[in-house]
Amino acid sequence: MRFTKMHGIGNDYVYVNCFSEKVLEPEKLAVAVSDRHFGIGSDGLILIMPSQQADVRMRMFNADGSEAEMCGNGIRCLAKFSYENNLCKGRPLTNTIFREFLGRFYPQADDICELNIETRAGVLTVALAISYGKVERVCVNMGEPILLPCDIPVEVVGQQAVGIPLSIEGYNLLLTCVSMGNPHAVFYCDDVGSIELERLGSAVENHEMFPSRTNVHFVQVIDSNEVIMRTWERGSGVTLACGTGAAAVCVAGILASKTDREILAHLPGGDLQLLWNKEDNNVYMVGPAEGVFTGEWPDK
Repeated sequence: MRFTKMHGIGNDYVYVNCFSEKVLEPEKLAVAVSDRHFGIGSDGLILIMPSQQADVRMRMFNADGSEAEMCGNGIRCLAKFSYENNLCKGRPLTNTIFREFLGRFYPQADDICELNIETRAGVLTVALAISYGKVERVCVNMGEPILLPCDIPVEVVGQQAVGIPLSIEGYNLLLTCVSMGNPHAVFYCDDVGSIELERLGSAVENHEMFPSRTNVHFVQVIDSNEVIMRTWERGSGVTLACGTGAAAVCVAGILASKTDREILAHLPGGDLQLLWNKEDNNVYMVGPAEGVFTGEWPDK
């Protein structure tokens, strides 16, 4: 089985082109390839598949084999792979928000086009900044945030989960929850470097108030337009970046009165630009997508 390893600011996945390859047991394959000692090493497995309702379909599996709804860094890489390997053709970009937001961060693009990608969180549109036939930056319309607790899901009372007290592992925290098609728990702190992320991340992910488990993010505010964040991903543990998490942090910043609608998020693997647009209520994310290497995984 031929594969390609790619990453979005250090959030790395093994990609399989299912237009030409067959994957019979993706849950088991995800665990095997993700192992950083005995496998390829990744945060999970992403299958690139034909779609009846979009240009391509993405199925994403965490390192523990569980299937997730969406992956913000993963979808940028999938878009790059699909375009550069001629799995689909980009269309002229019609969304002016896309063009203005992406154009600010990659003005040297020869062309900007769009693709539609089917995910478990719905069909999402991505804009590609092209230079010399290569995808250099990708802007993802992450869609509208889900704020109703029962839809996130998180078991709290009220119309939103904002500033909810949570005592766990000796910490007294204030929790804000957002879904970007997958659940996120956001905590603000004075110094993200001092957080015991492995201990706290696992405890929060598996807390009984999250019936589908959750992704966990600790955020340090630099100013109203800039944050530092660290992430524990549901099913994968500590990762260098989380695109849906950065989008959730952008939304949480408004809900918790911490930041403005547009932020620069610094993650351990790199930076993402986020905008929670007031006009259409959608969250837009701009970031890079990089190939690492290709190889052959033995059929077992």
